[in-house]
Amino acid sequence: MTLDPEAIERFRRDTAALLGGLPQAGRPLALAVSGGADSMAMLALAHAAFPGAVIAATVDHRLRAAAAAEARMVAEHCHQLGVPHAILHPVSPIGGSSIQARAREARYALLQHWALAAGAAALCTAHHVEDQAETFLMRAARGAGLAGLAGIRARRALAGGDGTLALIRPLLQWRRAELRAIAANGPFVDDPSNIDPAHDRSRFRQLLDASPDLDPAHLAATASYAAEAQQALEDVTELLWKNRANLAHGRVEIELGDLNRELRRRLARRAIGHILARPFDGTAIEPLLDAIAAGRGATQAGVMVSVRGAAAIFAPAPPRRSH
Repeated sequence: MTLDPEAIERFRRDTAALLGGLPQAGRPLALAVSGGADSMAMLALAHAAFPGAVIAATVDHRLRAAAAAEARMVAEHCHQLGVPHAILHPVSPIGGSSIQARAREARYALLQHWALAAGAAALCTAHHVEDQAETFLMRAARGAGLAGLAGIRARRALAGGDGTLALIRPLLQWRRAELRAIAANGPFVDDPSNIDPAHDRSRFRQLLDASPDLDPAHLAATASYAAEAQQALEDVTELLWKNRANLAHGRVEIELGDLNRELRRRLARRAIGHILARPFDGTAIEPLLDAIAAGRGATQAGVMVSVRGAAAIFAPAPPRRSH
């Protein structure tokens, strides 16, 4: 397979920017390769850009009869390239409602465990411009906030029982047509679930394809601007937490009175999470913010909140009396 040297260099540059440098010896780049055109193009680019420094895995969710043959196709192609490959299966059958979400959770858990066991520097997925645009539209239609509109992050941490792994998306600035042209030099498959209208993403993909005014590149750019704004708010929230949060006697006291509602929302969630000793991302926090603004006390998720001047005080709620 002959690839355009400029495409190889572009992929090398995009990947290195997310890794903070080139892959180090003994720390391979792990690729999630489904067998579709996008991930097969990523496999080709990674193999050319970082020869001898990539490994690949395919997850067979056992949800489609053809999936086993597709995984074997990827395995055979990786063998021809000299890329180590693994086929991964969920321990338990995937079923119930929201089957795509459950499959995604199982897939990332399997890939994380495999990549960490291999000592990988990062796990790469083949998300691209159109994926980002679809995600933005789906979340906007559901009334998502800024964090949701930020869409697919170019880099984030996968944390779990096995440890923490960097998840990177080096193709987020690449178009689907570019990747499909690269994949055409080798084998790939088209997953029929990608056009099944039973799935939300498939319907939004069809909407994009049928709506010339909805430019995927512009939607993806908007998502990236939202991601920058989200990061800025996270940085401001961290600074306010360090400067204002008084953590003593098992409670949190923090001045919120002079802040706008979004910063109050973020700091209140963080304060509740601190009391609970776990992340708190509750969406039903608006009545609590209304109570704080009115100078009233309230309880949220087992945390009692009282107001003293401009400060809100968060503490564990007392146990309920039994009768």
